Amino acid sequence: MSAADRWENEDVRVRPGRRSRPRTKTRPRHEDAVAGFVTAVDRGRYTCLVPADGMPTDGTPPAFGRTVQAMRARELGRRAVAVGDRVALVGDTSGEPDALARIVRIEPRVSELRRSTDDQVDPDTGQATLGSEKVVVANADQLVIVTAVADPEPRTGFIDRCLVAAYTGHLQPVLMLTKADLADPAPLLARYADLELPVLVSRRSTAGTADEGATVLDSDGLATFTTTVRDRVSVMIGHSGVGKSTLVNALVPDADRATGSVTGVGKGRHTSTSAVALPLPDGGWVIDTPGVRSFGLAHVTADDLLETFDDLLPGTVDCPPGCDHTGPEVGCALDDWVATGQATAARLASFRRLLASRAGTD
Repeated sequence: MSAADRWENEDVRVRPGRRSRPRTKTRPRHEDAVAGFVTAVDRGRYTCLVPADGMPTDGTPPAFGRTVQAMRARELGRRAVAVGDRVALVGDTSGEPDALARIVRIEPRVSELRRSTDDQVDPDTGQATLGSEKVVVANADQLVIVTAVADPEPRTGFIDRCLVAAYTGHLQPVLMLTKADLADPAPLLARYADLELPVLVSRRSTAGTADEGATVLDSDGLATFTTTVRDRVSVMIGHSGVGKSTLVNALVPDADRATGSVTGVGKGRHTSTSAVALPLPDGGWVIDTPGVRSFGLAHVTADDLLETFDDLLPGTVDCPPGCDHTGPEVGCALDDWVATGQATAARLASFRRLLASRAGTD
């Protein structure tokens, strides 16, 4: 009897062909990785600053170091790398021409500036639905919202959504009003008075006195603005044409960020094309972002925003399950909370205005 005739049905049959080694979930620890700070992102390549003496232990970005080009490692999966991220690098981290390192780890973030890039509005409810969410900047301390008082006209819906993004992303918002010599900034100042929002006003003339609740900056010094951003990581955001890149160039003379005029329809041309982190001469970083025409917030829920209003949050104890906090008609208990003097009506109105701004596009 041949060997082939001696096989039984219960015998193990080996599948012909090349054998593959079982995949393991164990990943390398990359204990030899060096720390880096992402300063720019451009089409899948990441510019990182690698300090010579290691990353500061207090969480602040390094002030000096060598510039390293890197790409994402496969083990990061779908996690996106953003400007401001603190990362771990392996490979060629020498910074020499044509050298390329790999980003193998993204350190935990303390803040995120996020926006939904493809917001859609439900025609029945009028509420925004989740689009493509994107982390614009990571680990920033404050968001400087730059808007012109005139030329182009201020878009309060955009300002409101930037405030929502700052509050829910754990950034301190700062409102920077430019071109105040062309129009009175008082209406905008009054609109945000109840949010205790730091406001700076820039005008091209040194004449006049400070507006109540704001600091006037002249074109020669920008001393107060420089103090505001010193030793901090500040993100500059605003529509094109509002003077954002002009301010960045004033802070960092070597930045050479492109500036442009306002078009005939009142919208600025897009002059900054990519986010970039720039070191400030006196300490700190400023991150200039591209001029934007929309800032979607479909990823932000009502409860996300409410958590940033400490005076209103306790009043939701008596709200019905799933309350959207839009008004008493849905059973929201915040109106009774205000009626009993626990919070002001102006604060509740500001909260609901910011809540409604999530569905806007201007």
